[in-house]
Amino acid sequence: MQTPRILVVDDERQIRELVARYLRAEGLKVSEAADGEQALELAAQHSVDCVVLDIALPGIDGLEVLRELRRRSDVYVIMLTARAEEVDRVVGLSMGADDYVSKPFSPRELVARVKAVLRRGRPNAGGAAAPDILEFDSLAIDRSRHQVTSHGRPVELTALEFELLMALASAPGRVFTRQQLLERVWGYDFFGDERVVDVHVRNIRRALGDLAESPSVIGTVRGVGYRLVAEPR
Repeated sequence: MQTPRILVVDDERQIRELVARYLRAEGLKVSEAADGEQALELAAQHSVDCVVLDIALPGIDGLEVLRELRRRSDVYVIMLTARAEEVDRVVGLSMGADDYVSKPFSPRELVARVKAVLRRGRPNAGGAAAPDILEFDSLAIDRSRHQVTSHGRPVELTALEFELLMALASAPGRVFTRQQLLERVWGYDFFGDERVVDVHVRNIRRALGDLAESPSVIGTVRGVGYRLVAEPR
């Protein structure tokens, strides 16, 4: 099995080197970038499994780097943000970031987050398995190919959004709390805010054209969590 490669992007050398040292201590390969332009160059040159991305970068900022990364691939992205940058966190998650860590942070916590996303595996991992399709009303989910269609049209989801939809689709009608979804999708050692689930559910709904007020796919159970309301075919 190939050793995962992590790209650490931060203009503060001390933070960048500290994070890289902790990741290397876990046996991971690490590349470092001090700005957005260098980050995109390294991401294009190497097969990167996860990007630890600071939002406040000189030149091309972190959100612009995230947008370009998402245009190219489904690489996992964990954002680094200052505590006061809640708007940037929400925007970043809406653009397809998988997780975020607020500065100042514990390097051990960040390493745990990276290892949690790596455990999810990669889209199409394991080669050409036979298609395994779940069908609900107008929705179809191909588990082996990581593909979703709605009304016969392909739907673009990030790897994490796909896993979240799959978690709900694994038990149609069952109500999952946010904590249960965090454990299934983000991992048992997730340290972050439960609201990250809400942001990704909004992303899935937007991609599917599903309205929160009158959902046909994902329903909200107030004060509890979410459930798949689409009926199996």
